[in-house]
Amino acid sequence: MNAEQFRRAGYQAIDRICDYHVTLRDRPVLSQVEPGYLRKVLPSSAPTEGEDFQLIADDYQKYVVPGLTHWQHPSFFAYFPTSSTFEGILAELYASSTSNPGFNWSVSPACTELEAVVMDWIAQLLGLDQSFYNISEVGGGVIQPSASESALVATVAARSRYIREHPQVAMENLVLYTTTQTHSLGKKAGFILGLKVRALGVTAQDDFALRGDTLKVALEEDMNAGFHPFILIGTVGTTSSGAVDRLDEIADVAKHYPFLWLHVDAAWAGVAFVCPEYREAYQLPAINVYVDSFCTSFYKWGLIQFDGSCLWVRHRKHLTDALDVTPEFLRTKFGNAGTAIDYRNWQLGLGKRFRSLKFWFVLRARGVKGLQKYIGDCIKLNTKFAQSMYESELFSVVTKPSLAMTVFRLAPKASPQLSAPELNILNRAFYARLAARNDIALTQTDLNGLFCIRMVIGAEQTLESDVDRALALMKSEAMVLLKK
Repeated sequence: MNAEQFRRAGYQAIDRICDYHVTLRDRPVLSQVEPGYLRKVLPSSAPTEGEDFQLIADDYQKYVVPGLTHWQHPSFFAYFPTSSTFEGILAELYASSTSNPGFNWSVSPACTELEAVVMDWIAQLLGLDQSFYNISEVGGGVIQPSASESALVATVAARSRYIREHPQVAMENLVLYTTTQTHSLGKKAGFILGLKVRALGVTAQDDFALRGDTLKVALEEDMNAGFHPFILIGTVGTTSSGAVDRLDEIADVAKHYPFLWLHVDAAWAGVAFVCPEYREAYQLPAINVYVDSFCTSFYKWGLIQFDGSCLWVRHRKHLTDALDVTPEFLRTKFGNAGTAIDYRNWQLGLGKRFRSLKFWFVLRARGVKGLQKYIGDCIKLNTKFAQSMYESELFSVVTKPSLAMTVFRLAPKASPQLSAPELNILNRAFYARLAARNDIALTQTDLNGLFCIRMVIGAEQTLESDVDRALALMKSEAMVLLKK
């Protein structure tokens, strides 16, 4: 493909991308294909001779698009949102047009410098303490692929610090703390690193948040048993319920155990810090004073295309001490002098994508006020949905709504005699009916033995009418089930 052919194909691609987003509301939310569908229609091997690009582009529409779940659909309320904006699409196009691995400052200075600047912009936008800014030259921020990598990198740094300070401790005695509501990223970090993982219990009475007393008991038990807890992964906005661990209480305990690294995973809810009114309730003051590392993922709720998770550390040296591997062929004048950041030493891999470009494009195009309005609109829609659930004769809210998330279950007031196991059976059947539809997407979860359903609002095209329609659909499916 030469430049003119690329130009023509590019015009068509942009037109088709625009048509896709404009027609999202008219499409089914969920793909209707069966496993293995694509292998049945594609050749068993790559073509020997190159094919006409128009055929390739048309085959994308014919075969690939039908197999996509439309995460930006106005009726997609499952998992957490995944953003996609036109500004981000253009940024990804520009970034891929100048492909480079970005592992050192010198291999493309703009890639490193824009990331350092953008991470400070975002830290300021969220209200993070200046100790987390890159400009502090003590702490700093780096864009990781996802929250899972952010947690893994933080755990590697915490382990390295602990072993350096306690060289006599055997690796098999190290313990990573999560909670029973922590995302699977905590357990996976333990699997990868060969660590013991202890999930600390949380209760419905505490809104599924980790309390300081629970941490204190665990620390005393494990240390008396000869184990060495070295990191706690706390959460602001858990996946199952949007719970917020009591970081203020946790910090009061942790200050007596200075070897314990505090990492906060706020992959979804952390973006809400752009709205100052949510900062205190979602524990930003404690984050700013006490935690060692903090992560939030703008690709979930920040209008940035996947991937791109923002990780800040209070002391960058803990990252570089753990991850700096510099053979001769990677040495540079600026790296040796310490006058430039080499982000390869802040992450697991060597190379890195030019992710900061999409942050820069979106933040400039939308501005602080645009992002605040988007977050605020999602929360308002969820408040309306939650109120309908509270007032319903069919449904009950399982735990207090969190930002743009409500967790609910079918619990008809006309049938108060139903036991907890019977309600679980009823709700599994109810969710199965919802999951069988292609015009709405929700996610099930389990909260300490209660089967329930998550409703998360985040698609930029979602309107009040879409939420009303979702509620009507839920009521209709519930009534059909109850009649049976």
